[in-house]
Amino acid sequence: MDISCQPCRDEVTRNLWIDLHDRLFAFIHSRLDDPDDVEDTLQDVFLKIHSSLASIRDVEKIESWVFQITRNCIADHYRKSDRQPLEADLILMEDDPGDDTAAGLAPYISEIVRSLPDIYREAILLTDYQGHNQNEAARMLGISVSGFKSRVQRARAMIKETMLTCCHFEFDARGILFDYREHCCCCSVENSQTA
Repeated sequence: MDISCQPCRDEVTRNLWIDLHDRLFAFIHSRLDDPDDVEDTLQDVFLKIHSSLASIRDVEKIESWVFQITRNCIADHYRKSDRQPLEADLILMEDDPGDDTAAGLAPYISEIVRSLPDIYREAILLTDYQGHNQNEAARMLGISVSGFKSRVQRARAMIKETMLTCCHFEFDARGILFDYREHCCCCSVENSQTA
């Protein structure tokens, strides 16, 4: 299909909405707590998809391209709320079907999460892996929302500190992580499995 014409772009956007809406909603929901923010971000994603369709070079990779746009929209949300880009990017990358950098780092992040003290590991697993918002997770654990939020912030800070110790990160002009190199072997999955 030629996506240079407006009616064709409209049809592609409609098909993407039908095919990917639920997956994108779940992807965003697992990374943002507020349901209104999830809806707003999903709308932003589809607006950007529609307005940028003419620029896509390889239609075969459209799903990866859509998830890249989604990651960028989520990162934009975090930047607007004054969260640090690296912290946001580390959380965003897990289980991302469209990012080779994420695929390389995901096992390291998972290993770091497994090594966190129980209360911090549980907080990250409930929110960033299982997709519960912080209010739900706090109720599940029987603690205050502010107490749970403190656990999540502390857990993310611990993950960030470990990653910065082990790796050098490179960001694009928008602050999005695009490459990394290990400084040492401390975040190597092979080393952590043999330790």
